Amino acid sequence: MLHLITGGSGSGKSAYAEKQVLAAGEGRRIYIATMIPYGEEGRQRVERHRKLRQEKQFETLECYTGLAQADVPPGAVVLLECLSNLVANEVFEPDGARENTVFAVVSGICRMAEQAKHLFVVTNEVFSDGISYDRETMRYLDYLGEVNRQTAAAADRVTEVVYGIPVTVKG
Repeated sequence: MLHLITGGSGSGKSAYAEKQVLAAGEGRRIYIATMIPYGEEGRQRVERHRKLRQEKQFETLECYTGLAQADVPPGAVVLLECLSNLVANEVFEPDGARENTVFAVVSGICRMAEQAKHLFVVTNEVFSDGISYDRETMRYLDYLGEVNRQTAAAADRVTEVVYGIPVTVKG
């Protein structure tokens, strides 16, 4: 089962996603972390989140690029957080997929969905601010939008979290 969870910054989407993982039943809980911890503040944030997840019996798998090469145990309950970081890494990191970002990320999600019993994918809604961006940022946003669309099309469920309230969009 593939469940895409979206929402704006601070919407509660991550907390909702973790609750869904906990409610999914038995199986190893794998957290796929996609944020590269730049600087001391980033490292502290990652460590704080890792401690919080450990109490919920998550195993952390760091995957900044190349999701299709990541392996999870068959039957695991997986939380991938988040697509916006993963897409940014694929676009901007030296070892990223660059112009092949959409294919790299979507094929990775499809492979992960085949391996896992349940796959919960968190993404950000970043398209409503009405701001014009430079060409590189627009390319990133275009890729993220396409990844979100293709993931939503493949998903069994899509939920948007608005002010902490989950709204079912699909499934």
